[in-house]
Amino acid sequence: MTTQHNILESKVLWEPSETWISQSNLMKFSQKVGIPLLPYERFHRWSVAQPETFWSAVWDFSDVIGDKGVKIMVPPSDGGMLGTQWFPNSRLNFAENILRGDDGQQAVIEANENGVSQTITMGELRNMVARAQYGLKSLGVSAGDRVAGVVTNGIESFVALLATTSLGAVWTSCSPDFGSKGIIDRVGQVHPKVLIATLDYQYNGKFYDIRENISAVSKVLNDVSTIVTLSEDANLSINQTTNVMSWQELCQNGSSDLEFTRVPFNHPLYILYTSGTTGLPKAIVHSVGGTLIQHLKEHQLHCDVKAGDIMFWYTNTAWMMYPWLLSGLASGAAILLYDGSPIPKANVGILWEIAEEIGLTHFGTSPKYLDTLMKSGYQVGKSHNLSRLRSVLSCGAPLAAEQYDWIYNEIKQDIMLASISGGTEIIGCFVMGSPVHPVRRGEITCKALGMAVDVLDNRGVSVIHQKGELVCTKAFPSMPITFWGEDGDKRYYSAYFAERPGIWSHGDFAEQTIEQSLIIYGRADTTLNPGGVRIGTAEIYRVVEQIPQVQDSIVFGFPVDNDEEIVLCVVTEDGQLDGTLVEHIRKEVRKKASPRHVPRRIYSVKEIPYTINGKKVEGAVRSTVLGQSIKNKGSLANPECLEEFSSLSERSFL
Repeated sequence: MTTQHNILESKVLWEPSETWISQSNLMKFSQKVGIPLLPYERFHRWSVAQPETFWSAVWDFSDVIGDKGVKIMVPPSDGGMLGTQWFPNSRLNFAENILRGDDGQQAVIEANENGVSQTITMGELRNMVARAQYGLKSLGVSAGDRVAGVVTNGIESFVALLATTSLGAVWTSCSPDFGSKGIIDRVGQVHPKVLIATLDYQYNGKFYDIRENISAVSKVLNDVSTIVTLSEDANLSINQTTNVMSWQELCQNGSSDLEFTRVPFNHPLYILYTSGTTGLPKAIVHSVGGTLIQHLKEHQLHCDVKAGDIMFWYTNTAWMMYPWLLSGLASGAAILLYDGSPIPKANVGILWEIAEEIGLTHFGTSPKYLDTLMKSGYQVGKSHNLSRLRSVLSCGAPLAAEQYDWIYNEIKQDIMLASISGGTEIIGCFVMGSPVHPVRRGEITCKALGMAVDVLDNRGVSVIHQKGELVCTKAFPSMPITFWGEDGDKRYYSAYFAERPGIWSHGDFAEQTIEQSLIIYGRADTTLNPGGVRIGTAEIYRVVEQIPQVQDSIVFGFPVDNDEEIVLCVVTEDGQLDGTLVEHIRKEVRKKASPRHVPRRIYSVKEIPYTINGKKVEGAVRSTVLGQSIKNKGSLANPECLEEFSSLSERSFL
């Protein structure tokens, strides 16, 4: 029995009006380059067939500040993806492009679980960056140096990032809820000169003091000359050779002169980290130009971000969606920085209260948040005036078809819903939404412009209406420079090109439809394989997590006699799992997926493990159940819950 997406089930939930299409940035871009926008598939083929023309046009359309140079692209001698040079003669600065616009325009809104705490203008932001820049220069920070942050998602952290990048230095950050080992495993690899650290934070109404973690980190990071604390109380136990100062001390210089060090397009900007559940996190180096031009393209052409818009994504400072959100200022939008729980017990609708108050236009979140909100019964659209909201975006995991329904029924009907997918590795997206496409239930709208995305089967053949692995076959500007550290280029090649030389293998199990929309079924390395039939984990989550009694779940394959059985672990509201619920789960999976998808074993557990960035860790659960060690628990938000899984195979199942 086939389990492919049924073409006849494709349902249009929203279509842009003629006015929406004609006023979109994408239509204006099409008119500027002189290539008809529709059909989009033809326009997309042009963007990947003529990369020099396309990316040059993106630079011009988005009005990048800098010296562009004459040459746009120099391909490698072997004709592959690795080694492609983009804008090789250009000079630019990331912060200069972010800090553009009139002094009086709204720039950053800061909020927490109590609501909006402050709003600053572009002029105020520039002044704050100027003072922080002067402070960092006085500490000896210059182009190429690394500045690390263990910081919350607030204005001071953003200012630190901009001051760092204005000097041509490299920014890297972790969320403060990482333990000391998780922080060391990441920023310890890149030898920062300065560490900027939050000493405490609040989450879900609770206060957390992490100065012991910061002290432990400081004693290991021998290259750190100065620790700047985002607190007036800088009481830390540290190495004698390390200087400690407060943020106020760093910025009390009164400087108003802001300088920008322009660097080559391929100069390092960010170092981001993979989740690291299978080993030491990979430290991925991203370029100034590649990051900027990719985000400008995605924001302006795919998300239709315009001057005066207000963007938000619920993220911490460790996830790639943090820099993705910050780049919104380069398109003339203001951004909302929120720190805290997205659904605090005291007020589950806090994000929507803030959205209404500030007139938010773009709301970015995750399927997990939407699922939790949906099950809470919170009525977003009836509770709030969201007249300015034009788009809801989601990433981090596949968005279930039922969540598409809920968004249009409970949030807003006239809205562009965009499930997007890409990764830390490319600091951007392979597949996205579009202001000129209809939104189809359960499908990601289109391939991103300039990205030669395809789905290949086990033979390496491009397939439609059939599951395979998501790949990219041509170079793009936001490819990593390298992995930081010894043998970085070799490890980079091994991660994405070893399986198919010359082709980026992304590791997503996916399907492209005849409409050229896409469906992501989960990660290829966690794909289930009972009886030799490949099944994406998302195919099961989409069914199970719509069952009201199921609060959360995780699924993995358990080896049995040279085959594999599907194991499902569920969290229920009352902690109980009886035969009636188990039979209902199996019936729903059989009906809405297929008999092949039905779990052989179902267990009740108290909690599901997630990374700090909010992603389920099927691989870590499977390894724990099989008695294998987990190499890096520091990347998990709740590693203690794995203990319950260690004895799972000895328990009886339903």
